[in-house]
Amino acid sequence: MTLQLQCFGESGNSYKAALALELSGLAWEPVFVDFFQGAARTPEFKAINAMGEAPVLIDTDHDYSITQSGAIQDYISHLSGKFAGNSPKERREVLRWVLFDNHKLSSMAGVTRFLMNFLPEDKRPQEAIAFNQGRLQGAYAVLNAHLEGRQWIVGNDITNADLSCCGYLYYPEPFGFDRAAFPNIDAWLTRLSETPGWKHPYDLMPGNPSDRA
Repeated sequence: MTLQLQCFGESGNSYKAALALELSGLAWEPVFVDFFQGAARTPEFKAINAMGEAPVLIDTDHDYSITQSGAIQDYISHLSGKFAGNSPKERREVLRWVLFDNHKLSSMAGVTRFLMNFLPEDKRPQEAIAFNQGRLQGAYAVLNAHLEGRQWIVGNDITNADLSCCGYLYYPEPFGFDRAAFPNIDAWLTRLSETPGWKHPYDLMPGNPSDRA
């Protein structure tokens, strides 16, 4: 089986898919998307993904491609039998947390991190950043409370809920997340990073800010 993930290291959404692939044991390779040079907006890329976004997973063996990190994670689960939950109830709970992450956590974290770190300093909209950070504090509090007394977000194993919600939380660039302020999240992130096969996003995918410095 040949799986290619169109991705770039700065992308937390790409990281969700890349980490799921890496921990699944499936054979895969990353293909760099030079997002900051406009590669995702080219006609060639939009022929692969009309949404103009990374990640994109291409399964060359089955002549199939799929976009959006949550859908890619679900396809990885289909291929590997991992991360989807161990019962119908768990599968719905995994989906619930993936949707929570996409709406409340990663969407806010990704935008806020971009505004604070990848725009020129004089162009950073401070009011929007402050608003987003307030929304993020609420989302962190929900996740931190849920993790009280739990090893993983759903059930007794790593699922796509964990692999989705962690998407932006290992990055070094500041965007208003302090692990020390959320001890249950901190312990969960440590536990996940100690899982055999785990890699930091900048080690797992090509492309990081130092390449553009």
